[in-house]
Amino acid sequence: MTLPNLLEHIAATEPDAPAQFSKDAQGVFAPRSFRELLAEVDRFAAGLIGLGVTRGDRVGLIAENRAEWFVCDLGVLSLGAIDVPRGNDATLDELRFILSTSATGVCVVENQTQLAKVAEVASAVPGLTSIVVMESTFQKPEGTNVNVLTYAEVVERGKTALAENPTLVSDIRGAGHEDDTATIIFTSGTTGEPKGVVLTHANFMYQVRNVPGRIEVGRGDIWLAVLPVWHSFERIMQYVALGTASALAYSKPVGQIMLADLQAIKPTWMASVPRIWEAVRAGVLKNVKKGSAVTRALFAFFIAVGGSHAHLSNLLRGRLPRFRRRSRLLDALVALLPWLLLWPAKALGDALVFGKIRARLGGNFRAGISGGGALPGAVDKFFSAAGILLLEGYGLTETAPVICVREQRHPVPGTVGPGLGDNTEIKIVDENGVTLKPGKQGTVHVRGPQVMAGYYNRQDLTNAVIDSDRWLDTGDLGVLTHDGELAITGRAKDTIVLLGGENVEPAPIEERMRESEFIAQAMVVGQDQKYLAALLVPDFEALNAWAEAAGLHARDRALVGDPATRDHIRAEIDGLVNSQAGFKLFEKIGRFAILDQTFEVGAELSAKQEIKRHVIAEKYAQQIQELYR
Repeated sequence: MTLPNLLEHIAATEPDAPAQFSKDAQGVFAPRSFRELLAEVDRFAAGLIGLGVTRGDRVGLIAENRAEWFVCDLGVLSLGAIDVPRGNDATLDELRFILSTSATGVCVVENQTQLAKVAEVASAVPGLTSIVVMESTFQKPEGTNVNVLTYAEVVERGKTALAENPTLVSDIRGAGHEDDTATIIFTSGTTGEPKGVVLTHANFMYQVRNVPGRIEVGRGDIWLAVLPVWHSFERIMQYVALGTASALAYSKPVGQIMLADLQAIKPTWMASVPRIWEAVRAGVLKNVKKGSAVTRALFAFFIAVGGSHAHLSNLLRGRLPRFRRRSRLLDALVALLPWLLLWPAKALGDALVFGKIRARLGGNFRAGISGGGALPGAVDKFFSAAGILLLEGYGLTETAPVICVREQRHPVPGTVGPGLGDNTEIKIVDENGVTLKPGKQGTVHVRGPQVMAGYYNRQDLTNAVIDSDRWLDTGDLGVLTHDGELAITGRAKDTIVLLGGENVEPAPIEERMRESEFIAQAMVVGQDQKYLAALLVPDFEALNAWAEAAGLHARDRALVGDPATRDHIRAEIDGLVNSQAGFKLFEKIGRFAILDQTFEVGAELSAKQEIKRHVIAEKYAQQIQELYR
């Protein structure tokens, strides 16, 4: 079973089930059934045949998440061709490298801007013959000799070809095999030159078969799709939607747009990165802060009650991670009475507070899946207190991407769940390669059907991360529980070694500082230094409100240099990163710089909104140097 064959199967068994919801000219979500999706895929694929695309060819796909992306993807794969995706934030240098390295022949782009970029680098891609533009309005760049046509034109050409030969595409699709390459995803990564991750249909299909064993999803369910689909996280969720005959509703990861779409389409599921869940939480807290003192006090009370009740529920049901062996029966006995005593207050909180938060998610929201980075503990606890289920997962582009995900029926907080399916193996090894027992931290290694074939044309890089027994070194630090769940504790390559020899994982410190409403983004530095320091991007809206209440005249970026602002941020940091919160003395922040520019996706942030440490370190080298003078 290949991915396009899966589409053909679902279209035959669930032809009228909605497959996609996308906005029409009036901004209203309009459905497309699986029968209609298959027909559109076939027409697009047939049109590609007319452009010379054959089995094994590479087809560029430079666009954001939208209904046409899925059609193009499945159309390319139906021909046994290989798509090479990237988002609209790709730079000219990145596109030149990706398209030339993969020897792309046809490239699909979203709009005029992407057309201009691909046309500019076309001379470096000798085999590039055609560019297909999804949007119908564009101007062909001057001086380009590449054939340029619209998505609609390709579909219309395909429709004509299928009228003459109705099985033109289905015959090719039927000859596909699971071991065929489906895609080459060039990682944006946070370090170094992009690497082309080669993923097969089998890599994806293993997850399509096994993810539904972790979550309850099927016909009638709707996924709100907000992430960049060129990245493997959103992509696998779209394949899972296909395999479960559930629908995709296309939105954007922009606060007001996303919240409006949640109300309009009332999804049951949403997969997203931690930064978006953080933003939802921050939005709720900002609204609460605008209320009266009584409102704020009641909210704080019910959040505390909800959090305590959730913790006791986890104790009762054996859902707390066991890094050390512990009696579940004893846990349950200890938790039962306080759980019963808190229940009335929790029920009142549901009626007065938490029901309103759930309503903001559309009212039908069953659960969210968080991936693409570590979910901050404060965010996890907030949604748990509110009775909103978040299932944290873990994976890499190199594993297509799912390695672990919490189980819907037995979610264990503080972990990313057990390995996916029966054939995913996980081990924790020390610096000498010795396998460690549960409860011991080391580097996470994984083996299973989802592990990539390798890096495109780079056997040397492949050999550096996959050994002869097919174990992949993830480069992440983790701990296994005695029940087989995995907890991710850091990134081996991110570890900061201070002059005193102390090893520091920066991510938990950065996560803790971002719990301040005044700190939007943070990066800890200190390699080979005496102490840790930090680069901070403030939340200017919150900072402005504080400045007004404090009687300061400065606003926005003028606050960055104000001594009062520095004192305020200093107090925030010290109140969060301290020994009472579990941080060691050498993990405290010695000095910090407040930046007046935010970190942006495509520059300082990856598509998953992870900080690119090497980019930030280079861009702000002078500010970092000042922190150690």
